Amino acid sequence: MKAKRITIQDIADRSGYSKTAVSFAFNSPSRISKEAVEKILRTAKELDYIPDPMARNFSIGRHMALGFLMPQRIEHSLMNPYMQAVIRSVAGVCQEHGYMLTLIPPLHSSVTEAVKNATVDGLITMGLTIDRSIHGILQRRHLPFVSIDGSGESSISTVSIDEELAAETQMRKVLEKGHRKIAVITLPDDAYAGSERSSDTIISRRKAGYSRALADYSMTLDDLMIASCEATIGDGMRTAEKMLDSFTPTCFVTMSDAAALGVLRLLAKRHKEEISAVGFDGIEDDGFPSYGLATIVQSARKKGAESASLLFSMIEGESGVQHITVPFSFREGRTLKENKWK
Repeated sequence: MKAKRITIQDIADRSGYSKTAVSFAFNSPSRISKEAVEKILRTAKELDYIPDPMARNFSIGRHMALGFLMPQRIEHSLMNPYMQAVIRSVAGVCQEHGYMLTLIPPLHSSVTEAVKNATVDGLITMGLTIDRSIHGILQRRHLPFVSIDGSGESSISTVSIDEELAAETQMRKVLEKGHRKIAVITLPDDAYAGSERSSDTIISRRKAGYSRALADYSMTLDDLMIASCEATIGDGMRTAEKMLDSFTPTCFVTMSDAAALGVLRLLAKRHKEEISAVGFDGIEDDGFPSYGLATIVQSARKKGAESASLLFSMIEGESGVQHITVPFSFREGRTLKENKWK
């Protein structure tokens, strides 16, 4: 026979206090006396009471969880060391606030459905452009939202670097080394983007930065070979292999360190280590090996912590929409060599 679940009514009956007082003891102890709190909690322990988290969350009007909306299929996102570092940093702030962190992939392949059904008090996403339909759902649910590297729309709180300037810096370093035969591997398009595609995406901002650097050398994006891939080592390797079948660059410029590491693996396999490669992220700062990769360094820890702290201040009503810019730098590395075939 199934054992009866202990309820707050049982605690009330045993302790002599009302159900309301028992609820206050767990959820708002300052509203009753210290003596009452101690007796109620002691009684609960004697009865081996386990609070129902759904009932507790309902009583305080909170889910006690933040959601992290994945920018790509979850199996791809979690293969990116930089994404892992951001999520780890967000989780650390959640832990400080006594919150859980929920990773949210598309529900039935729909981000709209995922946002509608997410049982969270606020959302963070990374590298994702939010279209009007999703933004509308967030507003109707009064759900605070922070975007890492997302759209620069003024009504959405953001945490990002100056993507255009960072990409310009990355490309300029390559051009200064004498490289002109350049292969670019971008990030993939948003997995959730529908027909309403924004022109203001992380990819478009970085391409604009590349264009600014190229213009000083009388070049355009049309002079480069460009492909996209998931921010994973495996996809970076496969994409570089396809590009090398029809084009021999002197340098690969990638929009993620993970893809750049895949390029390096492919170049070693083909004994073409003379070809340069440059990444974008700085995963070495978060404990991941980068094998001397030249790269743009943007702190995953700072982005994660800033976005989570901002979201908590929004949940508490202490902050409105903010746009936080974090610094970046370029790290010289052995993988960016002087072009010998000028």
